[in-house]
Amino acid sequence: MDLMAARERVFRTLDADGDGVISREEYLARPARAAARLGRAADDPRVAVARAAHERVYASMDGDGDGRVTLEEYAAWAGAQSFDDVCREALGSLFDLADTDADGALDRTEFARLREVLGNPAGNATEAFHALDTDGDGRVGRDEYLNEIRAFVSDGTSRMYEALVATG
Repeated sequence: MDLMAARERVFRTLDADGDGVISREEYLARPARAAARLGRAADDPRVAVARAAHERVYASMDGDGDGRVTLEEYAAWAGAQSFDDVCREALGSLFDLADTDADGALDRTEFARLREVLGNPAGNATEAFHALDTDGDGRVGRDEYLNEIRAFVSDGTSRMYEALVATG
């Protein structure tokens, strides 16, 4: 997938209401929505970490501070540096919410729940999981997961995406 198409795909996922902009409210609702769907209490310390990390991402992403991120604004911002500076922490915090046994890895069920919470189709979680579970141990580690997302927003490639294209 070319880089702009990859960024458009992520943008469409983040634009939860489909109005062509990522509002501050819809972006900052992600941690609470994820926590509720993953069975975490609102006062769970991991939810507070996720909320704070998402605040930092949105502040970084909304370059003009108007509370609305357009596709053009997002595409100009997204990439390896932004991922390393703020996104890794935010996405890692969501991974941690899904990691029910806090072992630093997701099993197939945890992985599928996280993907669905993040707006990915539930039907392709198996293919994505297998693409990341390269050693076949039935687990996907936090760093491995985050590195795949970084690759996708940085250069439009990832094993997860390639597996999904190959199967469907």
